[in-house]
Amino acid sequence: MLGKTLKSVAITIATSVAIALSMLPSAQAEDADTVTILMDTSAGDIELQLDRSKAPITVDNFLTYVESKHYDGTIFHRVIKDFMIQGGGFTPDMRQKATLPPIKNEADNGLKNLRGTISMARTRSVDSATSQFFINVKDNRFLDNGVRDFGYAVFGKVTKGMDVVDAIATTATGPRDQPMEDIVINAVTVVEHAE
Repeated sequence: MLGKTLKSVAITIATSVAIALSMLPSAQAEDADTVTILMDTSAGDIELQLDRSKAPITVDNFLTYVESKHYDGTIFHRVIKDFMIQGGGFTPDMRQKATLPPIKNEADNGLKNLRGTISMARTRSVDSATSQFFINVKDNRFLDNGVRDFGYAVFGKVTKGMDVVDAIATTATGPRDQPMEDIVINAVTVVEHAE
């Protein structure tokens, strides 16, 4: 009798767990650590998915700048065809915006500087990234961790608008790879926080 009761309890528990798990959205487990953002630029929209599971410090840092509207009204100030487009630090009159303290470089997170990925810009100092970022226009494996130095931290990828990135990358530039005409980041907003 006790054996049948224990078996019945075990079946009830197993059924309850299965029902509870089935009620969770399937995407929740896969996307629990992603955030989708929209970058509205004068050249068009770029949608990016940020990977908090691989780059938690970097994503949280980037989102802090997004929430404070730091990026709104900045420009892509450095554009190199067949390499990358860089922004997040300067206004159209080339005044550098104040930033928060630098963050730890997460370039050893396993993500690679492939076409369409977004990475943190930095100085020669490994842990010097603040607000500036770049989007890779092609695979730039020499920027990966351990190839030539510690590397540049990838923290997301373009999911829509790579044609906009490509158009920005081919714009005419002048001294210091600055576009001849301003390419303004009008606003960066969070589209969706995964639960």
